[in-house]
Amino acid sequence: MNDDKDKNNGEIIPVSPETNDLVEQPMVGQDEPMVEQDEQIKTETKALVEAINKRAQLEISNAQTITQEAYLNAVRNAREALEQSELFDPQKIEDSVATIQQDMAENWQKTVTEITDFGDRLQEAATAAWEILTRKDDSSS
Repeated sequence: MNDDKDKNNGEIIPVSPETNDLVEQPMVGQDEPMVEQDEQIKTETKALVEAINKRAQLEISNAQTITQEAYLNAVRNAREALEQSELFDPQKIEDSVATIQQDMAENWQKTVTEITDFGDRLQEAATAAWEILTRKDDSSS
């Protein structure tokens, strides 16, 4: 039976197979056959679990809708504020872009110079290490 009556308002609450399987599992230490009172407990438990599931799904759906609406309103408000105000001066934007490009070029040149210097030092260190390793031992003569 997948439908149980809610005693509070008489409506039928559909019970999912998962809830039914969960509640129908034998209780720990239950050796004697089910009595009518135990069936009533299970029926009420199923209705409770389904009501909790339904409420949780509704709350999640409401929260998602509220979050999406809040985000869309914030984006709309920001766009409208930008369109109505003159916060951005096109000449200042161009000047900023030019400054950023100049800084990038300078930083790139510094990076290339540092990498080249580091490579030169590594080459010198490798040459020195090779000379030490291949030097003839004067003490054996």
